[in-house]
Amino acid sequence: MSLIVIENRGKLRIIRFNNAKRRNAISPEAYFDLTQALQDADKDDSVSVVAITGSGNFYSSGNDIKAAMMSSATNEERVKVIGDLVRAFYTCRKILIAVVNGPAIGIAATTAALCDIIYAEENAYFYTPFSALGICAEGCSSYTFPKILGRTKASEMLLLNHKLTAQEALRFNFVSNIFTIDKIDSVWAKIDEFARLPQQSLMITKSLVQKFAIDQLDAANNDELEALKERFTSEDCMNAAMEFLQKKERSSL
Repeated sequence: MSLIVIENRGKLRIIRFNNAKRRNAISPEAYFDLTQALQDADKDDSVSVVAITGSGNFYSSGNDIKAAMMSSATNEERVKVIGDLVRAFYTCRKILIAVVNGPAIGIAATTAALCDIIYAEENAYFYTPFSALGICAEGCSSYTFPKILGRTKASEMLLLNHKLTAQEALRFNFVSNIFTIDKIDSVWAKIDEFARLPQQSLMITKSLVQKFAIDQLDAANNDELEALKERFTSEDCMNAAMEFLQKKERSSL
């Protein structure tokens, strides 16, 4: 079973997290597949808009911690995979829309913030439990979150593991709009309309909006990756990961 599923609807490309049994957790394999899917869409002249969503009732629970711990990849390789995915988001020239159909956790939340538009289901939330896991901000969130949310709310999320509800996200301009799950077809119909807009007009305007942000996003990404490299080898990070897995095992008994 592919963990990332791609669907084409005219000039709209839908990229879907497809691991509902694990709440669409992103395994090392899925990191590669999602990065490739974004890069392919960026290069494909038949695509104007890229929408990212999840299967089932989760957008994505973020990094698959169990799969990451079982991986034979070095910390350098793990960090590179994260960095490549994050860069694929903020360098994509096509319009990126996150259709957040449920909770978005960790890197799923931070990369959603790199999209041009976010639509969130009313029961969705955005959660970045970095300090609880002994790691640090990633996905350029050290730059994007304060810029979008303001320093205080960003700090509450990045430092203190605050869950940002869809309603709160709308008040803080983190999302463009909220939808109810029974109205999701109308959300897709609207996105289909966007994909029929003149492609070059969309791409040129996006490049103008992004022009001065790319260097800052590059700097944030690089700084976060260096910090993550150190965090991955720290005792508190390894202890937090073990505690997380033990808690999951107890809850499944």
